[in-house]
Amino acid sequence: LATGMPLDDDEAARLYRRAAEQGSALAQFGLGQCHDQGKGVPQDDSEAARLYHLAAEQGMPEAIYNFAVFYELGRGMPQDVDEAARLYRRGADQGHPIAQYHIGNCYAHGKGVLQDDRE
Repeated sequence: LATGMPLDDDEAARLYRRAAEQGSALAQFGLGQCHDQGKGVPQDDSEAARLYHLAAEQGMPEAIYNFAVFYELGRGMPQDVDEAARLYRRGADQGHPIAQYHIGNCYAHGKGVLQDDRE
């Protein structure tokens, strides 16, 4: 974060968009968060999901996790707990601690995977 400068959500979203269009996973994720939270752009679950997907496809663990949450809750796309569990596993395998918690919860409750207390 820049220090001593006022926060400007509109400018942040504009700059994220520019970098996202050039393929930056970090910018795609950042712009996805803007759409997720309605900061600098209108709140739009479908656009947030699309951007999280783009960043997830490049292997960004935070984006994989957020995309999994959107699948689990049906935000911006049809709900799909099987796909959410697959993505939680992918994020967990990359060391994302919250994805690790969520895939454990999936196994504990049989959400999107077979229930397995050992897993």
